[in-house]
Amino acid sequence: MKILIVTDAWEPQVNGVVRTLTQTRLELTRMGHEVDLLTPLEFRTLPCPTYPEIRLSLFPRRKVAARLDAFRPDALHIATEGPLGLAARAYARRHGLPFTTAYHTRFPEYVHARTRIPLPLTYRFLRWFHGPARAVMVPTPTVKRDLIAFGFPESQVVLWSRGVDLEIFQPGPPLPHVQKPPIFLCVGRVAVEKNLEAFLRLDLPGTKWVAGDGPMLETLKQRYPDAHFTGVLDQEGLASLYNAADVFVFPSRSDTFGLVLLEAMACGCPVAAFPVTGPIDVLGDSRAGVMDEDLRAACLKAMDIPRSEARAHAEKYSWRACTETFLSYLHPVEGGGQRTAAEADDGNALAREPQV
Repeated sequence: MKILIVTDAWEPQVNGVVRTLTQTRLELTRMGHEVDLLTPLEFRTLPCPTYPEIRLSLFPRRKVAARLDAFRPDALHIATEGPLGLAARAYARRHGLPFTTAYHTRFPEYVHARTRIPLPLTYRFLRWFHGPARAVMVPTPTVKRDLIAFGFPESQVVLWSRGVDLEIFQPGPPLPHVQKPPIFLCVGRVAVEKNLEAFLRLDLPGTKWVAGDGPMLETLKQRYPDAHFTGVLDQEGLASLYNAADVFVFPSRSDTFGLVLLEAMACGCPVAAFPVTGPIDVLGDSRAGVMDEDLRAACLKAMDIPRSEARAHAEKYSWRACTETFLSYLHPVEGGGQRTAAEADDGNALAREPQV
């Protein structure tokens, strides 16, 4: 098939959405499909308020329509709810094209953390945005339950898990210990929603490391001078860092999945986390990590976990299986993006739905 994926999250951002879409495109291509991505790299952009690393595309509707007209996809997937996602959604509604969407990030909770906008208001927007989609793909059963609780139809929300590259992330040479062990490591965006200070405030032996970039980086460097901040690393560098760490600490309470959990475990690094969405779904009842509301206790207990246990659990996840699931939920249009009469009628019916 010719598959078009529309995303507002793309390089040079380093996050789970970008990693997921990159790996999904790679696997789809290996499976023989033609995949095009519509990203902010093709548009004039401005930095997102409070989060300048995210670039918002300016007035994208006309160009998005032209790209869709030119590519004529067999299947359309809208990955994000930003300007490009809105423009693609509008095009699909006008032309009666079926499409799928994904819910990658706890968008309402992140907005609330930064602006205090009430959660019900943002979830109302999400119900409107995703409402016409043939399927809304979510990473875990917990996230599915959350969306259903906020009014999403149960039949619309489907599970699309995540994977890990077991060849890049595997036991191997560690990054040299530049500070005293044991090493407690956290990897991710250095931003308020990641709850990093819950980790950095802990009284732990050894050294705390943080890998990643974000709006709070300089502030946290000043507050916690004893912690070691590495900045953004490539995948090979991250693998070496995971191999150097004794425990991977995941303090976030808002992530929908947490790809870094899989990466750490694939390198044999056990996990310490709160018992919340993400860790609950990824760790399950495995012996690859410890979940506890007392994060310090979880960190200390995780030090006793054999690294082989963590690796064995990560080996249950593969990008090929995840991509096959993604593919199964797409809604192709016969004729390379040409509507059938029934689809046109369906699209006109969707267009008559009340708007917010």
